[in-house]
Amino acid sequence: MLPVLLGATLAPAAAGERGRVPDQAAEQRVHKAVEQRVHKALDRYGLRDVAPADLEIGTAVAGGGHHLEQDYPDPFTYDEQYREALAREFSSLSPENQMKWEFIHPEQGRYNFEPMDAIVEFAQEHGQEVRGHTLLWHSQNPAWLAEGDFTPEELRAILKDHIQTVVGRYAGKISQWDVANEVFTDGENPTFRPENIWISELGPGIIADAFRWAHEADPTADLFLNDYAVDDIGPKSDAYYALAQELLAQGVPLHGFATQAHLSFEYPFPATLEENLQRFDDLGLETAITELDVRMPLGEDGRPTAEQLEQQADWYRWALEACLGVEDCNSFTIWGFNDKYSWVPVFFEGTGAANVMFEDYTRKPAYWALAVTLAKARWLGIR
Repeated sequence: MLPVLLGATLAPAAAGERGRVPDQAAEQRVHKAVEQRVHKALDRYGLRDVAPADLEIGTAVAGGGHHLEQDYPDPFTYDEQYREALAREFSSLSPENQMKWEFIHPEQGRYNFEPMDAIVEFAQEHGQEVRGHTLLWHSQNPAWLAEGDFTPEELRAILKDHIQTVVGRYAGKISQWDVANEVFTDGENPTFRPENIWISELGPGIIADAFRWAHEADPTADLFLNDYAVDDIGPKSDAYYALAQELLAQGVPLHGFATQAHLSFEYPFPATLEENLQRFDDLGLETAITELDVRMPLGEDGRPTAEQLEQQADWYRWALEACLGVEDCNSFTIWGFNDKYSWVPVFFEGTGAANVMFEDYTRKPAYWALAVTLAKARWLGIR
């Protein structure tokens, strides 16, 4: 029904120019037509319904982490309005914390699969993909691992068991995995993070092993490198580009590169985002935006201004347009969608309002910027 709703409005505007917009006036007519129809249609539909068929629109599933210290119960389990929006709006789900080591592997030899099983079951019920996050990371490791006295051989066995147990459990149910997460330091001369227990104790070759083990556990899943502050072309993304080339040359089953895209008004928008994604695409890799949010400084009332909301909408749209401009950028995930459950105010004091909906589920201009951009791409054949 939704394609019919869009097509009935857009056909006169496109006037036989499907696949391209011939001039600025025509583009403005198409944009206005899409905007009007999308606002009406999304009273009943979600972002997933207006997206191009080859682009998964995802979000993080709130739970664990900072949520455990808040004055509300687990959002995914107990907030019915949240669950309804989660099912309606998105075609892909990423566990925010439920698959990180401290939650899924809290004790040596014991796994806690219940929260992740619930997410996978929910996704299957609602025709959604799942992204696995994450397997090899320096942060949120359980005390038994971080404070343990293990030999290199024992550590290697622990990591292999974890990867193959977790990936194997969800084989055929999780389509993409962030295998190696945030392995490089920031700055002008990135190096492998010294606080990463796997790399510091076993050497950087463990990254290739992690990909191989994940691939053995599920040969059908796509395996990604993932990090923040790699949106632009620069030293850190260059380090990943070199690592990707090295892994591919070794025949490692690396399938994709992902930028988290945690953006802030404190810094400029990453102007080379599309160019950066394209160079990884040129290596034969899939690309993805995996954790997009756009935080801003807030006053004493904790509310963004109208100008800030418009700027935020621009940034969400520009990030989406960058992904749409790259052929194999097939996954676009925002890191939560409701400000009530955002991680941002907890970790970046004085900032917030980073998501596309207010706490009462009112849709911000950023939401409509995504919706209209997706609908235009779908109808005009941009993808």
